[in-house]
Amino acid sequence: MTNQKILICTDLDRTLIPNGDHPESPNTRVLFTQLVSDSQVNLAYVTGRDQGLVEDAIAEYNLPIPDFVIADVGANIYEIKNQKEWLKIHDWSSKISVNWQQKTQPDLVPFFEDLKECRLQENQKQKLHKLSYYVNLDADIQTLIKEIKLRLENIGIEANLIWSIDEQENVGLLDILPESANKKLAMEFLMNHQEFSLKNTVFSGDSGNDLDVLISPIKSILVANAHPELKKKITAEIAINKHLSNSLYLAQGNYLNLNGNYSAGILEGVNYYFPELINFNY
Repeated sequence: MTNQKILICTDLDRTLIPNGDHPESPNTRVLFTQLVSDSQVNLAYVTGRDQGLVEDAIAEYNLPIPDFVIADVGANIYEIKNQKEWLKIHDWSSKISVNWQQKTQPDLVPFFEDLKECRLQENQKQKLHKLSYYVNLDADIQTLIKEIKLRLENIGIEANLIWSIDEQENVGLLDILPESANKKLAMEFLMNHQEFSLKNTVFSGDSGNDLDVLISPIKSILVANAHPELKKKITAEIAINKHLSNSLYLAQGNYLNLNGNYSAGILEGVNYYFPELINFNY
């Protein structure tokens, strides 16, 4: 039988975490914590961060402990037991390893050592099935990605390349993952694994690596502080695919006198999809 609980999934940086250029409405993270403490709710963080950086964020921004974490842009899924024990869901790791023919991150590094535009990220940011580079923003990104894809195809590796920008550090981030490892497929795996459905799952995001989920049938929220380029892409997608208006909510900042940025946008979107969950005195 389908789980009657609600699965609230959210990206962290510049979605739940107010570390972008836009202002955060006061007390919204307190309200978010109140929302997800409801016994009806399971909470999942869906992020490019690894376990250590998720734990850092929880401590620094006083975030609620989630029930699940999809980390490393979808390369790892964890269940959190007793608010502190991280249990990796190994079925997911086994599933995505097939795309890389059982190869791991160190096996792939030599194939790209001559690419001067790419600098390996720190060891702690590399994972068994995640190869991550810094890329200067003046690089020809499309040509670079095309070259990397060609090299991977030549060695029979099915990969998912994710490009994003660290606006604070002003540097490009390129993650090479197994083809099956992305936020959307990891979320769908978690939903199936925990018996959640499209009816009782919602996701919130703000950036390019959230796009696959945002334009999928999964109920989704684009927070008001999302990057203008992503908003433009989303608007274009909605114009082409009218059905998206049923599964994608764009936070406007018209809820509880909040501005729709970060957790305010999440609250606004959850209220849109599941009004019975929200019961704030604010």
